[in-house]
Amino acid sequence: MAERRKKTASKSSGKSKSKSPAPSGKEKELDELRRNMLRSIVTEPLLSRIQEKPRATFDVIIALNELYQGGLEQALDQVQRRAEEWKVKYSSVSNYVFARLTATQIQKLARETQDLVAANRRAETVVYRIWEDSDIAVTLTRSLTTVKADAAQRAFHALGEGIVWAVLDSGIDGQHAHFTEKQTLHGRIDSLGVRTPIEHRDYTPDGDAQKQASTGSTSATGGRKRSGDASALTDRLGHGTHVAGIISGYWTTEEKGGLRVVGTEMRDENSGAGSNSKPLIARETLTSISGVAPLSKVVSLKVIADVTRTDDFKQTRGQGKVSWVLRAIDDIQRWNQNGRRLLIHGVNMSIGYDFDPRWFACGQSPLCAEVNRLVKSGVSVVVSAGNSGYSSYISGNGAELSSYNNLSITDPGNAELAITVGSTHRDMPHLYGVSYFSSRGPTGDGRRKPDLLAPGERIRSCAAGIEQERYGVDTALHPSPKTEAAAPKKPGTVAHAVEGPPQKLRPDTDQAPENGKVLYCEQSGTSMAAPHVSGAIAGFLSVRTEFIGQPERVKELFLKGAVDLGREPSFQGHGLLDLMKVLQAV
Repeated sequence: MAERRKKTASKSSGKSKSKSPAPSGKEKELDELRRNMLRSIVTEPLLSRIQEKPRATFDVIIALNELYQGGLEQALDQVQRRAEEWKVKYSSVSNYVFARLTATQIQKLARETQDLVAANRRAETVVYRIWEDSDIAVTLTRSLTTVKADAAQRAFHALGEGIVWAVLDSGIDGQHAHFTEKQTLHGRIDSLGVRTPIEHRDYTPDGDAQKQASTGSTSATGGRKRSGDASALTDRLGHGTHVAGIISGYWTTEEKGGLRVVGTEMRDENSGAGSNSKPLIARETLTSISGVAPLSKVVSLKVIADVTRTDDFKQTRGQGKVSWVLRAIDDIQRWNQNGRRLLIHGVNMSIGYDFDPRWFACGQSPLCAEVNRLVKSGVSVVVSAGNSGYSSYISGNGAELSSYNNLSITDPGNAELAITVGSTHRDMPHLYGVSYFSSRGPTGDGRRKPDLLAPGERIRSCAAGIEQERYGVDTALHPSPKTEAAAPKKPGTVAHAVEGPPQKLRPDTDQAPENGKVLYCEQSGTSMAAPHVSGAIAGFLSVRTEFIGQPERVKELFLKGAVDLGREPSFQGHGLLDLMKVLQAV
C-alpha cells in the first residue's frame, strides 16, 4: 500500500506527496522539558554521556536509599558484595558511594532499581540515584582597609586568635614565610599549627599515591612537624596558598624601603591580543602584609589537584571531584563530633562547578545539602560565587559576542545556608561596583544570591607553585643580616598590603627568600573575595565568642552590617562586607 501511494503521488500533476507535519520549535521545547522532568535513576548529563559512549567508564556518585529496609549498614554490605563481584574499588561517606563504573554496570544498577520500584518494592532498592562525579575548579594590598578589617584589628583586637578555619583548595605551601611560626606585632603566629585530632589532609589521587610511597604520616614545615599528609602542605598550583594567606598569617621586613618580593603583571600592548599575548612581568617592594585574621589557624584540606597525572592515580591540575569535597566535609563533621565539640569553626571553599538544573532542584545537590548540614552543625561556610558573570559565545551567524550572565551562581554557592561571596574592586568598590566577572543571581529557584561582596580584583597574597614560578628568580635579591629591632607597635596598624617605611619589630622579622623567588603575587576572582569574608568572620568570632557555633546568626549579622553599594540585589547581594560595622552592632 505504501508503494502504491508513493507511485500515485508521483504521477499526480503538480501535487506533492503528503507528510506528517514536522514538530514545531515549541513542541520540541515541551518534549525536551517533559524528558528532563521525568524521574530517573541515572541523572543528566551522565545518562546522555552513557548513551553517547556505551563502552566508556565514568566516575560516579551513588546515593543509597536511606529508606532501605535493612538500614544503611546493610545497604553498604550489598555495595561491598557487588564491588567484589565486579572487582571495582569504591569508597563511601555517609549515604554516598564513590566509584568508577562502566556504562554497562551503571545501566545494570539502574535497571535493578527500576524493576523493584515498578513492582512496588522500593524498600528493597539499595540505589536511590546515580550521577556523575562532577569536576570542580578553582574560581579565580589595600583590600584589608576596604572591608575595615584593619580598623577592627586596632579597635577590637579582632585577629582571629583561637579560631580554626578549614581551606578546601589546592593545598597550602607549608614552607611559606607568611605562615611560619614567629613573633609579630599581632602576637605569636603559627598559622598551620593545628592540634590533633585535626590534620592537614589530601583527598586527591596524587595524595593517595604519595601516602602509598611514604612510611611517615607527618610533614616538616618551617622546621616543625605537622600532623597529617605531607602533600596537603604542598601547593604546586598556587591557588590554595593565595587563598589561605588572605585569611591568616603575616610577613614583614626591616629592610629600608621594603623588599622586592611581590610579583606583578601588566598587559603588553605590543605582544598582540587574545590568549597568545604575554604579560609584562615586574616586581614591587613590600614592607609588611597581613591576613584578615592573622592569628587564626588554617587547616589544609586538599580537594583540588595541583599536578596532572595520567597513571592509575589520574587527575587534572586545577580540577577536583565533588566526592573529594564530600570526604573533606565528612572529616570536619567527625572532628567536630557533628557539632558536639567544635574544633573547626569555619570553612572556605573558593571552588565550584556550574549547576545543571536537570540534576536536582537548585541548591539541593548533594554538595549543597552537605554544606547546609555542616552549617546546621555549627560551622560557618563561606563559598565563592563563581566567575561566570561575563562570557563569550558564538551567535547563530557565527559572530563572537560577549555579554553579562544572570543566574550564573555556581554550586555550592547555591546552598541556602552558605555565605556566597561576589567580587568588587579592592579599594574603590563604591565607584566600580560589582566586578564584571563575578557571578550574578538570583539562584535558579529565585533566591537572592550572592550574599555579600568583598574585594576580588588583583588581590595581593602568598605566591606558591606555578603562581610563584612565573615571576622567575631575582639574582640581585639577597637577604640582609638582621638588625636590632624596636618593640612592636600596637596590633592592627598595618593594612593588608602596605607600601612605605618599614615597620620595626622584634628580632624575628622575615627576610627575602634565599632562592630569589617572589613571596607574593596578585590574583583575581571570587576565589579571592571569599577568604576576605572567612577572615572577617574568624576575627569576629575571636572577639564575640558567644557566637561560636551559631553560623546562621553570624550570617544574619554580616548581611545586616553590609554596606549598600547601590547596585542590583542580584549583583551585589546585601552589599560590601564591613567587619567594623558588625562588631559595633553587637
